[in-house]
Amino acid sequence: MAVAVLNRSAAGAAAVAALALGAGMGIPACGAAQQRPTPNTLTRDTAAPAPRATIGDVAWLAGAWEAEAFGGVAEEVWNPPSAGAMVGMYKLRRADSVVFYELMLIVEQARSLSLLLKHFTPSLTGWEEKDEVVAFPLVRLDPNAVHFEGLTFVRLHPDTLRVFLRMRHADGTASEQTFVYRRVRGR
Repeated sequence: MAVAVLNRSAAGAAAVAALALGAGMGIPACGAAQQRPTPNTLTRDTAAPAPRATIGDVAWLAGAWEAEAFGGVAEEVWNPPSAGAMVGMYKLRRADSVVFYELMLIVEQARSLSLLLKHFTPSLTGWEEKDEVVAFPLVRLDPNAVHFEGLTFVRLHPDTLRVFLRMRHADGTASEQTFVYRRVRGR
């Protein structure tokens, strides 16, 4: 499965984002079945088997997180694992306005994991077609990092995540965005 493109827009301009671990942050070398299209994101050779994983392997993502992102503040909340899935919510806000929302799932599929998401405008109009999702299949799992295709979450500390997102642009080029999330207590 190819990496899906996320179209994130503050004022209608297309941007694509994927989370990834920062260069020099301790990402092990790629395996034979992996490629690194940006400094800190991975893709998996479609002929290679998906790495084995369960939802419990990413339970450390559970909680409320906040980061500066795209000229505003990103809020991300993950529920604890249950029934083979974790449900997440993302909100990007600037000043007193919501830019967009995401509904996210990390699900067990074929003895591996996938992160699935849908985007919504502030009025909850979906960006993707009704039966479409943006899918990030698992590429690699490390003790403190989960590498989805084009999106990587790295646990630097129990209360700090570094996320790397590969963004594809309309002209076909790709770039990488880095976000440092801090755990938010009391939410």
